[in-house]
Amino acid sequence: MQIDLNGKRILITGAAGFIGAHLAIRLLNETEGAEIIGLDSMNDYYDPSLKEHRLDLINEAVKSSKSAFKFIKGNIADKSLIDEVFTLYKPGVVVNLAAQAGVRYSIDHPEAYIEANIIGFFNILEACRHSYDNSDAGVEHLVYASSSSVYGGNKKIPFSTDDKVDNPVSLYAATKKSNELLAHAYSKLYNIPSTGLRFFTVYGPAGRPDMFAFSATNRLAEGKDITIFNYGNMKRDFTYVDDIVEGVIRVMCGAPDRQNGEDGLPIPPYAVYNIGGGHPENLMDFINTLQEELVRAGVLPQDYDFEAHRKFAPMQPGDVPVTYADPTALEEKFGFKPKIEIREGLRKFAEWYKEYYKK
Repeated sequence: MQIDLNGKRILITGAAGFIGAHLAIRLLNETEGAEIIGLDSMNDYYDPSLKEHRLDLINEAVKSSKSAFKFIKGNIADKSLIDEVFTLYKPGVVVNLAAQAGVRYSIDHPEAYIEANIIGFFNILEACRHSYDNSDAGVEHLVYASSSSVYGGNKKIPFSTDDKVDNPVSLYAATKKSNELLAHAYSKLYNIPSTGLRFFTVYGPAGRPDMFAFSATNRLAEGKDITIFNYGNMKRDFTYVDDIVEGVIRVMCGAPDRQNGEDGLPIPPYAVYNIGGGHPENLMDFINTLQEELVRAGVLPQDYDFEAHRKFAPMQPGDVPVTYADPTALEEKFGFKPKIEIREGLRKFAEWYKEYYKK
């Protein structure tokens, strides 16, 4: 089912987050007559001032937009708030990006993941379900963030959405797989068109400080060492944020079709796609390129001694050595696969970092 986003009410949860903010800005730049409702708890998992910065960027985009943006501060785990938002705004498209992210953080803070990723997502599903009450048109498409982490220790590469993903190696991954299972059940029971997106190692300007490119840059800028896990023997399908947003928007416009099976009951209008470049980069190549771009941007001096600031360590619990997306399904359905190379992406990140921190 094709959806025209112009004139549409679109709810983005996690709107002050990395991907959420970039998505809101892109929609403001490219739609007419849309009403974008952004919801975010603005929690302190990392520095809230970075989230405020992203909101500033969104508000800047509003000035020249032909669409509107409304921000609501709140937590998706607050059922009464979510019900109120759906009742008041009646969104046609919902993009659930609000989540407690991070593999390593989940080891010591499991309760945060159950609250945001399980209870919060359940609240979104329930609100979508009841959006059809009283014969209302309701939610036309629920798009939600899953993660490449669901593939766990899968040794078959590239990772395909046809692969079995029943053996997560972190609580974070388990909650994301749970999102896919819950969405499938609700799609079957209540005919809710839903699409899950397994993101692969996203990076770029105004990113998350706990992600490698950002955290490594912070440490290098402070003259500290960076820790390189598994002694550098890692490969990641690094995906630039603009490619992620392009994929999200294309998926938003293409909801799975509602149809009934031979038994007269709904065939779940449900889909899951990878969004990753399908070209894993060696971690050391990524690090070398990052360092070159930080010097070029003036974040670090020309004579910075990188070798003196590298510390090698064994694999972290919950981590996997390789992430590698098979983007075939996304490309066949939507004619798109990520294409921005790490040199271009890291250059834009380094230039943003230089400007943001005025270093």
